[in-house]
Amino acid sequence: MKNSSGFEIGGQRVAPGQRARVELPVANLYTNTPVTLPVRVIRGNEPGPCVFVSAALHGDEINGVEIIRRLLKLPALDRLRGTLLAVPIVNTLAFLHQSRYLPDRRDLNRSFPGSESGSLAARLAYLFIREVVSHSDYGIDLHTGAAHRPNLPHIRGNLSHPETLRLSRAFGVPLLLNSEPTPGTLREYTTRKGIPVILYESAEALRFDETCIRIGVHGVLNVLYELGLLPRPQKVPRPDAEPVVATRSTWARSQTSGVFRAQVALGESVRAGQVIGIVGDPMGETENPVLSPVDGVVIGRLKLPLVHEGDALFHVAQVDDPVAVAAAMTSLRSHMTDAWPGDEPPIV
Repeated sequence: MKNSSGFEIGGQRVAPGQRARVELPVANLYTNTPVTLPVRVIRGNEPGPCVFVSAALHGDEINGVEIIRRLLKLPALDRLRGTLLAVPIVNTLAFLHQSRYLPDRRDLNRSFPGSESGSLAARLAYLFIREVVSHSDYGIDLHTGAAHRPNLPHIRGNLSHPETLRLSRAFGVPLLLNSEPTPGTLREYTTRKGIPVILYESAEALRFDETCIRIGVHGVLNVLYELGLLPRPQKVPRPDAEPVVATRSTWARSQTSGVFRAQVALGESVRAGQVIGIVGDPMGETENPVLSPVDGVVIGRLKLPLVHEGDALFHVAQVDDPVAVAAAMTSLRSHMTDAWPGDEPPIV
């Protein structure tokens, strides 16, 4: 484990039992104002694993920022064993512009492991790897869907890795998506390096979703309990329902351009061949059905009703018992309405 007494990040040493905020220099704005990568370091008095929790790799994916903010306010962190590295905003420059991309128009999560002398995206990726990931035994990366494309709360990871599967199950959502990481992503790098990292997907860009935030906070805590960084409270049982693993997902696309009317909601179970949407024209002269390609659960969908031919409309995870997954997700959402491990007022 990497929780040594000589822990150092950004040239700053943090001893066991201490907390620190470390500002890692990234670049300057045109005004010569410095931009940094802020990392909150919390070290327990007792040794244990080092875990990073990161958000806003894409600057418009803000749900994870709120999840980490709430996490850092919890008194339970006073009992931490090991080290927690909380990085609420990895991509500060994109976050400032409410954009997925850096000012150089590159996608940070296609730029790993980066390089010290490359593009701005490559330099930021290299900095994050060197100062955060290289210290860590495990990681939790928080994401959302793109603009107008909310995601159902679920975990993505390389589930053939036993430790990654263990953390994914511990998180406490009904659906896990076993997916090969895309080249250049953080998860592709950590998979190659043997660092178990899970990715929490939920909600959409530039929007808060209170339920998804609560699920995220509970999920991160569940992983910290599982790894022994925090003692599990007696009133917080382990997730009792075994999550369903989806090994495949696919998009239902529009066959024509027009006005899209969805017929199923996020999290709903669907059957292959079922009409799940209709694309028509404003005059009502054409009506083209959108069919589900497989039996499964809708884990992502387009909210914008104006579409072109070929646009991705519904993301469906293929599972053997979609009805059971949909019911478990409904139950989880209902539970999250009342469950909260702090006194944080809900976002409405």
